[in-house]
This record gives sequence, C-alpha cells and structure tokens, in this order.
Amino acid sequence: MYLKPVDLSPDAYLASFDKFGIHLGLERITDLLTRLGNPHTQVPLIHVAGTNGKGSVCAFLLSILQEAGYRVGRYTSPHLLDWRERISINGDWISEQDLSAALQAVDRAITPDLPPTQFEVFTAAMWWYFAEQKRRHNLDLAILETGLGGRLDATNVGDRPLVSVITAIGLDHCQQLGNTLGAIAAEKAGIIKPQCPVVVAINAPEAIAAIQTKAQAYAAPITIVEPAQATPAGATYQGLNYALPLLGKHQLLNSALAIAAIQSLRNQGWQVSDRAICEGIAKTAWAGRLQWLEFNLHGEIHKILIDGAHNVPAAEYLRQFMDETYPHQRRIWLIGILNTKDQTGILKALLHPDDLCITVPVPSAATTDSADLAKLADQFLNAPSIACADLSSGLTAAFTNRRSPMPPIVVLCGSLYLVGEFIRSYLPF
Repeated sequence: MYLKPVDLSPDAYLASFDKFGIHLGLERITDLLTRLGNPHTQVPLIHVAGTNGKGSVCAFLLSILQEAGYRVGRYTSPHLLDWRERISINGDWISEQDLSAALQAVDRAITPDLPPTQFEVFTAAMWWYFAEQKRRHNLDLAILETGLGGRLDATNVGDRPLVSVITAIGLDHCQQLGNTLGAIAAEKAGIIKPQCPVVVAINAPEAIAAIQTKAQAYAAPITIVEPAQATPAGATYQGLNYALPLLGKHQLLNSALAIAAIQSLRNQGWQVSDRAICEGIAKTAWAGRLQWLEFNLHGEIHKILIDGAHNVPAAEYLRQFMDETYPHQRRIWLIGILNTKDQTGILKALLHPDDLCITVPVPSAATTDSADLAKLADQFLNAPSIACADLSSGLTAAFTNRRSPMPPIVVLCGSLYLVGEFIRSYLPF
C-alpha cells in the first residue's frame, strides 16, 4: 500500500501526489486499472476532447440523457469548489464516503515502482466508482472530459466509446501538445478509436485535416458539425428548436455538437426523443462560465459576471460576448492568470484601451504575480492597471465609485481556480 487514505481526508491524500506533477502517458493508468480489475471496460462511455467547450458539451449531454431517463455519470476537470464535483451521477456529486472508498481501492492497487500522478489517481477512482455504480445501481453510461490533450490523457483508456466528440481547437498547453493547431488537433484526435463514430466541431483547416487523417486511418465515421442557428427564442439545429440557457455565441456550436453526438447514440439504438433533446438543452447549467451572480460585499449587494476564460480562444469568446451584449458600457476586468498560460495573449484578447484592469493572484502556486500581470496589461490600456494583493481587495477596488447612470460591468475571469475562490468565499453552497 502506497499511502493510507483512510487516515487522510481526500484533499490531503490527493495533495500527496502533487509532487509527481503532470506526466502524460498511459502506462501508469493502464497498470493501475489492471490491478483494479479493469473497471474502465465495464461502463459505456462518451469521450469528449478539445481546447474549449468540453465542459459545456458534457453538460448538454448529461442534461439531455438525464431528460431521456438514463442514469449518467460525468467526469470533468478542474473543479471549482470541491474534488467531489468532478465525479457526478445525474448532476449529484460523489459522496465523501464513496470518494474515500474509491481512493482506498485505488491506493491498494498502487505499486511503489510505478507511482501515478494526481490526475491518474483520481481518474482511476472515477472508473472504480462508476463500475461499482453500474454493478449496484444500473449506471447506463458515463461522459468523460479529457484532462489534457487526448492521445496520452489518463481518460483515454476505453477502446470502444459509443461516440467521441472533439470540440473547438485552439493554442493552449502548447508545451505539452505542440505549437500549431494541426499538432494540437492530432493530440486531441488520439481519442478516436477504430470504427467508433466521432463528432467534430468545425475548426481551422489544418486542425480538421489532422482529425480526418486519424479518423480515416481508423475507419471511424466522422461528422463535422457547424454551429446551430440563433433564433429569438434560442437556437435551431437539424429541425430542432430549443432554448439556449448558456450565454455566448460559442454555445451555438457546443449545443450542436451535443445534438450530433446524441444522433449518433440514437443510430446505435439509444432511446432519446426530440423532446428530451430540446428540454435537456433548455435545462442545462454549467457553473463559472459566463454566469451572472449577486453577492454581498461590505454590506452591499453587487452583480458580477464570472467566466473562467483561461486561454486565448476563451478570452476571445468572452470579449465577443461583451462587445455584442453590452456595447456601450465600460468594463472593469478583475483578472488572475496562471504563469503556465499565455498571459499577454489573454490580456490582448480581453482588453480595450478604455477598460480598467484590476489584477489579483490565483489561488495556486503557479499564479502570475499581480504586479507583473498589471505591467503586461498596461500596454493595452489608457489608464494604468491596479495590482491587488488578494481577491478581496480586488473586489473592493472594482466596486468602488461605480455609481452612475450606466455603471461599468465588472467581469471576473482568467482562471477557473480564481472563479472557484470567488464562489467559495462569497456565495453559500
């Protein structure tokens, strides 16, 4: 036994694996799952990869399949509030007791000569838990979001997905995945399996070419998906009209991807009605992405828009949403970014000269110093940025002297870890 999780909280146990860092590859997770009895072979799955939109597509799929009467597991990352939210069934987080049981089972399977990474430990715990749920409570299928990339991601151990989904491709995690859209797309395409259908978002030509090459090599039927069309009531795709509760034009593409994936399931005999698709999409929720929230700050109630926007494409989506939805209001950006990200690229995508930028640290050892981030932001602004030592002082600065006929909109963004800190600190849950 490598450690004794029974003597530790899940947080403490998982933190003990931080030292192993990020190491892509399937050797360790395959060995671990073999020792666990290959739970990943026991649960039908939908596998979702891509740079942006993975979480939204998983949320749409869960809501649709739940509306159709299925019992559905979902695995996403990172979490906003608690490790448990990464593993859920029909939207309900794994219980503390079940998570502890899963981690103990994984711990018993670990060998000192092949120590897994933190993500691999948690991914193995997810597989063990979903397999147990299928055995005991008839779990119908699981929706899995890749952690990083696809080809060498720890989730990429299932050899017969019901359908694979590849969302929008952008330049992110370039150190691990490559510096071109084609190279990154090739890594994402690693989730494609022989003769298993794949649904792909319309992307840059070099990204599509890389994905098509892999699909053709594996004789995998491929569907390339265009965005749904916006309507006054929401959106329409392939004759289906539905309300679209998630904000931003990019959700036209993400919802279309989910529908195309469901169509693939229907072709395989899964019973999902048009009504379940439309109602499921209309009921979809996905926290921390273009979400308006009210909170109490120093005895006053304020509204803030929160969005992870942790890479350049996501920042571009956010800026597009702001420009189209609030074209005449000034913006105050409350931003924290990890030092592993393209800070300059994100800031350039978000900021216009007349904006105000307030920088704060992200609750992570990999945070960019707020003063350094402010200096990077200043090159895009008329007024100097304000560097704050913590989120609390950043919020105070953002909501000071905002009283006017049309006060500026405050947007918190740049990191899902920062969004999570805000939710933990200022909202009851």
